[in-house]
Amino acid sequence: MNFIKRILGIVWILLGIAAGYYLLVSQAFPKFATGSTEDLVPAIIYCFILAPIIVGGMFVFGLYAMQGEYNQED
Repeated sequence: MNFIKRILGIVWILLGIAAGYYLLVSQAFPKFATGSTEDLVPAIIYCFILAPIIVGGMFVFGLYAMQGEYNQED
């Protein structure tokens, strides 16, 4: 079970990177490109608030899983 947790740590890290890429490329950058004030506010929120929280949280969770922080001691 502990081996599965370590493998899933890699999955969480990759999922965090993929989520950050999708959020920036598919959501934020097109909104920046329009230049409209209505689109600028969500783009700033995506780039500077949501993306670091999502990517950082998933990366740290995956890193801890890979290091064995969630291993069960029997």
